[in-house]
Order: sequence, then structure tokens, then C-alpha cells
Amino acid sequence: MSQASNKVKWCLKKAEKEMEERGIHRGLVKKETDIAMAEKHLRKAEHNLNAATYFDEGGYSDWSASAFFYCIYHCFLAIVRKFGYESRNQECTIAFIEMLKEKGEIDINDKFINMLKIANVEEIQEGSLIQLRESFQYGVEIEFKEKEEFNRLNRLCKEFIDVTKEIIHDKNKR
Repeated sequence: MSQASNKVKWCLKKAEKEMEERGIHRGLVKKETDIAMAEKHLRKAEHNLNAATYFDEGGYSDWSASAFFYCIYHCFLAIVRKFGYESRNQECTIAFIEMLKEKGEIDINDKFINMLKIANVEEIQEGSLIQLRESFQYGVEIEFKEKEEFNRLNRLCKEFIDVTKEIIHDKNKR
């Protein structure tokens, strides 16, 4: 069993235990396939992408990093719902996406997964979306220094929204 599959298994057990104990979970649960909810996550992703541009134009581009992050994350959540699960944990969401890719259920470029994935501090790559979001969120910088970095993230988010639309509307997948 792959690392991603093991993580998904752990996430499912975690959620089950939390549901029993508290009636709410911070893991991964099996649900019905819900294209309508997947579409809502896609709209949220597009909203976050628009917010990134809005923040930039208003002089608050530091907030754009978080908006880019959540654009990609909501695309992941859309895919998760397409495949009949609900996630309330970023690591569980990423592991589920990796597992789907490993099983050949989806075809996405690793660059999208790697934008949000982090296993430990040593793995944060300079300029990655997770690094940028955390730097802006916890640091003192208030704007993107390199406009090209902002533009690169904008393009990647647009590309991944398109990829996600193809995945959730593919009738051959579930």
C-alpha cells in the first residue's frame, strides 16, 4: 500500500472516531458523489482566484498568496466530492488526490499537488505556494516583490481550474 493510500486509510479512521466522539470530523468521510457540491467548490476556487487579482489591484497582494492557495485547495475539494468523499483536513485532501492519481483515476500534473504538499520544513521549496502563503501570512511583507511570480500563480490557478472542470465533468470517472 502506498504512502498516500495509508494516509487516506488513517484519515478515514480519524474521521470515524471523531464522528463517534464529537459528531464532527477533521478527516475524510465517504459520502455520495455530489457534482453539485463539486461545482460549488469550483465556484469558490474561481472566487478565490478573482480575490487574488482584486487584492493585488487594491494594494494588498500579500493576501493574494492565501487566495491562490485556497483556489487550488478548493479545486482539490471539488475532485474529492466528485469521487464521493468529504474532506476537512488539508493533508487528508492532498493524500486523497495523490491516491487517485496513483490509481489512475485522475490525470493531473504533480506540480499542482506539490504546490500545496509539505511533509516537513526541509521540503518547503523557495517560491512554492505553501511557502509564499506562510511567508505572507506570518511574515511582515505586504506585497509580491516579483510581479512575474504573481502572474505565474495566476496562470497556474486558471490552468488547474480548467483541469478540475474536466475531471468533475468526465462521465467515465465514477
